[in-house]
Amino acid sequence: MKRVFYLLIFSLSLTISYSQVKVMELSHYLFPEFTKGVVLMKNGIKNEALLNYNSLTEEMIFEIKGKKLAIGKDEQELVDTVFIKDRKFFVLNNKFVELIYHSKCDLYAEHSCSVIPPGKPAPYGGTSYTSATTSYSSLTVGGMVYDLKLPDGYVIKPHINYWLKKNGALNKFINMRQLIKLYDDQKGLYTAYVKKHDVKYDNQESMVQLIKYLDAE
Repeated sequence: MKRVFYLLIFSLSLTISYSQVKVMELSHYLFPEFTKGVVLMKNGIKNEALLNYNSLTEEMIFEIKGKKLAIGKDEQELVDTVFIKDRKFFVLNNKFVELIYHSKCDLYAEHSCSVIPPGKPAPYGGTSYTSATTSYSSLTVGGMVYDLKLPDGYVIKPHINYWLKKNGALNKFINMRQLIKLYDDQKGLYTAYVKKHDVKYDNQESMVQLIKYLDAE
């Protein structure tokens, strides 16, 4: 895997056939299809590739010659920015996170998901689902976890955690209660805005507008 990625980085003659990409819904991927993007290295080299983010394995995936491979931990240290469409991804704590707002503060989204296995028939014609989610390691037979979609019957539950860089400090928050602690000096403005606009933690645009409002005050 590592050798293949180094070829992606350093080979000047690398060509990728974009015409073979199939457009379909990728329930455990962030984007609906693998898209031509750019991996900007810290040494300034730009590499084009078919890219997508696998929310299940929490890895940046590139497709080369029909194979889907992850950018490994060692290679992450060489990466500055990943551009997919008009979105930017950076490495933070050994994971790729998306920069969703940049001004006085920086707001990053850490995308992930869990998998709920197929339900079992229940009495009276219903369906019961196990409360525990399955780990992706049980879905990797034959590279299944990198396939375009999971087997029938699985349900994907997306998750977002946020990182806020404010006044030079970087803090992770996983709910609104933790976020308000980062705005003790603007608690009144925060509370009034959240109540008026019904801000939802799992609504990425809603969170961006909240931080943008507080940034301007």
